[in-house]
Amino acid sequence: MNDHSADTSAAGPPSQIKDRPAEAPSAAAEPAIWTRNFQYYFTARSAGLLGWAMLPVAVSAGLLSAGYGLSTAGYAMAFLVGPFAGLVLFGGVLADRFTARRMMIVADLANLTAHVLLAFLFIQGIGHLWHLYGVLMVVGTANAMFQPGASSTVPLVARDVQGANGVLRISEAFTALGGPALAGVLVGLGATGWVMVISAVAYGTSAVCLLALRLGVVPAPPAGESLGRNLVVGWHEFRSRSWLWGVIVIWMFFAMLSWGPQLTLAAGVIVPAHGATAFGLLNCAFGAGTVAGGLLAIRYKPERPLAAGAVALLAFPLYPLGIVLDWPVWLLAVAQVVVGVGITFWGVMWATSVQTQVPGEVLNRVHAYEVAGSVGMFPIGSALAGPAVAAFGTDKVLLVGVVVALLTAVGLLSTHPIRTLGRVPNRA
Repeated sequence: MNDHSADTSAAGPPSQIKDRPAEAPSAAAEPAIWTRNFQYYFTARSAGLLGWAMLPVAVSAGLLSAGYGLSTAGYAMAFLVGPFAGLVLFGGVLADRFTARRMMIVADLANLTAHVLLAFLFIQGIGHLWHLYGVLMVVGTANAMFQPGASSTVPLVARDVQGANGVLRISEAFTALGGPALAGVLVGLGATGWVMVISAVAYGTSAVCLLALRLGVVPAPPAGESLGRNLVVGWHEFRSRSWLWGVIVIWMFFAMLSWGPQLTLAAGVIVPAHGATAFGLLNCAFGAGTVAGGLLAIRYKPERPLAAGAVALLAFPLYPLGIVLDWPVWLLAVAQVVVGVGITFWGVMWATSVQTQVPGEVLNRVHAYEVAGSVGMFPIGSALAGPAVAAFGTDKVLLVGVVVALLTAVGLLSTHPIRTLGRVPNRA
């Protein structure tokens, strides 16, 4: 199948003009990354990521602390994640129709309202669980509406798209480490409701910063097209790029057989053998690696980004292999740092390729298909981890993950459209 990285014909003639970086003679004098718009977007994204990182810990630990069982906590997470997985495709369509910025602001305001309600529920007491489940569905839906625009906005606010993605990955690493820790401390102090208050403030901050963005124009889908037609066009754009759907197909196997089961399996081995503190430190080591990977991605700009990212993914099997070989904790920590560097570098190369190779008027929809295809397999892998261990044993399941991770990198490197995809130069 031929690639059409710059082909916009399938989207039809644009009928509306919306958010895009405004053209100006002085544009080249602006910073490549830290423009005024990027500063606002960086603040918005960091605040939103902090709120999202705190929520699962706060809800799960808060319910358990309040005397509810593990099944209730599991149902709560299902009501949170389910709407996201089911509606992210429509989020991409709506973002292309109404602009990503508008959809993200609406999503932030919905999240702000939902987190105020969550704060009330946890402070006053949960009278009926369906109240909690209903609010969590609102949060999941809001994040489905936000996610497509989170990717497509990056090329609109920074000329150096890869460098901007590296900066955002560093922010994501810090919020992924600090958010759960802060939520855990507050829940331990009996202040679950205040976690929700902090999250509400974070989403309000994100909405204000997104409102402050000053963007120019971008073509929208033709007026009068139905949502169904918009989805079909998005699917056509997705499948017309063999490098794009090729990565997603390979990644689906990786997510289900290697990445998805790994966290559960690692916890099941390391916590009994070395304690929960050691497991927490290993996750911190991974976070340190993601920061280093983001810094590397800011500086190093390979001509073939997906090929370079695939090479970096060869680091992924180190951690599960170390668990099987019973490495000491310090060596596992080193492995986690290396894994964090590799997975983050790949993530930046992938995000930048999608953002710079796909036309702006369909980018949100294409990104939504990408998220649905890749992330959707992760929970399946997590769910299969327990039965697989019962049937084959932990070491065998981890070794399958090692082999699949290696085959993933080999598959990416051996697929011609993926291996040869070139880098798009920074916008002048």
